[in-house]
Amino acid sequence: MRQQTFGLNGPAVPVIGQGTWYIDRGDRAAVVAALRHGLDLGMTHVDTAEMYGDAEPVVAEAIEGRRDEVFLVSKVLPSNASRRGTISACERSLKRLNTDRLDCYLLHWRGQIPLAETVAALEELKRAGKIQSWGVSNFDAGDLAELLKVAGPGAIACNQVLYHLQERAIEHRVVPLCEKNGVAVVAYSPFGHNDFPAPRSPGGLVLQRIADAHRATPRQVALAFLTRRPSVFAIPKASSAAHAADNAAAGAVVLNAVQLAEIDQAFALGREPTSLPML
Repeated sequence: MRQQTFGLNGPAVPVIGQGTWYIDRGDRAAVVAALRHGLDLGMTHVDTAEMYGDAEPVVAEAIEGRRDEVFLVSKVLPSNASRRGTISACERSLKRLNTDRLDCYLLHWRGQIPLAETVAALEELKRAGKIQSWGVSNFDAGDLAELLKVAGPGAIACNQVLYHLQERAIEHRVVPLCEKNGVAVVAYSPFGHNDFPAPRSPGGLVLQRIADAHRATPRQVALAFLTRRPSVFAIPKASSAAHAADNAAAGAVVLNAVQLAEIDQAFALGREPTSLPML
């Protein structure tokens, strides 16, 4: 599995990780098996959140006995992101995950609580060893610029944002700003939300042709395109071991300049929207 530096001076993290939104709604044994198989295949970046229902206990079961090999991420809801609330939320997540620390802890999206208050809590958690780093999710360029002023250089590990072939809005300003400031970009829902290009659609045919050249699948090609930049990671979800294996294999797919250009043309960037898309 190809790895990249996570943020400024961060650890090496697999470019393809594992998302867990809605995993608590499937067959628990199958989901745990999928997560464990993903770990076996090098997808040791596991992302969850307090908002994801019972996902954290499911993750805890999947990583039992393997915590040290996992880059474990969870998130605090903005309604809980006061100084005391952030610390309490983190402690609840640690208990549900059956661990003593998180590798990264994210503010799930911006709420009404001042950023300075949340940052103070995150830094306190870091000093206490309960988190190794912190970041944010669903921050547009303006929010991120404001946070950079509050937190200072090198403090923000990542910004987790919606990013897939048919939703490339972050390429306008979010990705360049993150790259300029050493902030990793983590793509959630990298296959879209039930709208991956159909096999016989113009874009789907492009993906299939490129996939055939690499003895890969269209979804693997999509992941390879999204992670073509050294700042970008992706966290697709898998509900079965076979699906996890398909995702993991994308880490070995390297697209050439012609193929990148073909995908870029098939899935045009488009104009920058007035607000950052999110799910």
